[in-house]
Amino acid sequence: PPTASSSSQSSSSDGVGSYICSLQPGQTMMATLKPQRLIHGSSHIVGRHWTHVGLVAGGTGIAPLFQLAKILLEEDSTTPQTSIHVLSINRKEEDILLKEELDQLVQDYPDRFKVTYSLTDPNIVTAKKNDNKWTGMTGRGSVEMVRAALPPPQSAITKGGDQDHSSSSFSTMIFVCGTDGFVDTWGGPVGRAPPLANGKKGPKIQGPLLGILKEAGYDESEVFKY
Repeated sequence: PPTASSSSQSSSSDGVGSYICSLQPGQTMMATLKPQRLIHGSSHIVGRHWTHVGLVAGGTGIAPLFQLAKILLEEDSTTPQTSIHVLSINRKEEDILLKEELDQLVQDYPDRFKVTYSLTDPNIVTAKKNDNKWTGMTGRGSVEMVRAALPPPQSAITKGGDQDHSSSSFSTMIFVCGTDGFVDTWGGPVGRAPPLANGKKGPKIQGPLLGILKEAGYDESEVFKY
């Protein structure tokens, strides 16, 4: 049978998805997996002993973060159970991806999973609300939104800013995923290392922590720009 390659020379301009759909029965596609993503030195999610994880998603950026949430919620019971706070930001209510699945996780894990939705175009009336305006959070992001929807940084606990937690047993990790502009706003831009010898793009570099999360007091070690 003919063999089809997924390289840029043979892929259609419509992207990999279109290329895969164009394959005929009997054809083969050769592809390579991306290297494991290192999150502050490790590719592991389970066993990191984060007591609280915040997932900040812009639009479809919720897709990979939802998978992280599932992994953490289903982790081995012998490891410390992580509480997860999701902040999903979208333009309109009908744009919220995986909303039913997220709401179900709230029901399944009421003590460990929290989700907050924010709309950047809150004046749009949706059919789901029977012509009632949105009553949830609004805006693309702010320090006030962080404090309302995400776990606090370690520095806030150390300074006694949260009497409900002990600094010795509290650790936070915030993941941010969305468009480049969204990530820039929340945590600063992600850079790239020089191109590889084979001509491919260099690996992504986290770069300094900036933006809303920096203003909210998080340390670079507490944030990963996904």
